[in-house]
Amino acid sequence: MAKNIYLEVCCESVEDAIEAQLGGAQRVELNSSMFFGGLTPSLGSLVQAKKKLDIPVIVMIRPRGGGFCYTAVEYDIMLQDTKLALDYGADGIVFGILKPDGTIDVERSMKIITMTRQADKDIVFHRAFDVTPDPFKALEHLIEMGVDRILTSGQENSVPEGIPHIKKFIDKAGDRIEIMPGGGIKQSNVALVIEQTGTKIIHIAAFKTMEDHSCRNRPKVTFGGCLYPPENQYSLIDRNVIKAVSDICH
Repeated sequence: MAKNIYLEVCCESVEDAIEAQLGGAQRVELNSSMFFGGLTPSLGSLVQAKKKLDIPVIVMIRPRGGGFCYTAVEYDIMLQDTKLALDYGADGIVFGILKPDGTIDVERSMKIITMTRQADKDIVFHRAFDVTPDPFKALEHLIEMGVDRILTSGQENSVPEGIPHIKKFIDKAGDRIEIMPGGGIKQSNVALVIEQTGTKIIHIAAFKTMEDHSCRNRPKVTFGGCLYPPENQYSLIDRNVIKAVSDICH
C-alpha cells in the first residue's frame, strides 16, 4: 500500500483539534454540532484553535442541519461567517449549497468561493456533493468554479460502501481537483479504502466518550431535545485511534 497519505481529522471542538494534532493529524476541519453532521463553529473556537495548533484549520460554514438549500437570511449568515473565519485566520472554508432539486447552486457558491480565493485559502465542497443527482456533472461544475477539494463518501452512507464511486471520481478528476474520501473511515478499514480508491488523502473522525460529573446531583434533568442524550457524557477525539490511523498512512 502506498504511504504518505494526507490525514485530515474532523473535529467538534478545540480540545478535539488538540487531540487530533497529538495523534498525527496534518490538518483539522473545525465544526460544531457533529450530531447534525457538522455546523459552523464559534469564532472563539477558531481563534483558540489557531493559537494552540501548528497545523492548518479548515472551518465549516453551515448555518443549520437538515439539507443544503438555504433561505436568504441563512445565506447572508454564511457570507458573514465566511468573512469572519477568513479574517480570523481560517486556512480554508468548507461549505456546500444546493438548489431545491439537489443540483449545485453555482451563483451562491461563487460568492463564497470568490471571497475565499481572494484570501488565498483552501476551498472545499463538503458532502452535499453526495446528494447531487448527477455527481459527474457536479464534479465538472466544481472544477470550473475553482474548488480545490471535494469531501465525499461516494454518494453512499459511508466510504466503504462508496468505494467504487470514489475510485471513479478520483479517476475522472485527475489532477484537476482533489477528491477526499470521508465518512465511516475507521482504523479497521482505512488501509482497504486507500488501496481500493487510490486516494492520497483521507478525512476521518474517531471519538471516545468522556464523562462530566457536574450533573450527577440531578441525573433526571435534561437540557436537550426529545432524544435525551446523557447529560454527563460528551465526545472527544481519541488521539490513540488517530495515531494508529496515522501510522497506517505513513
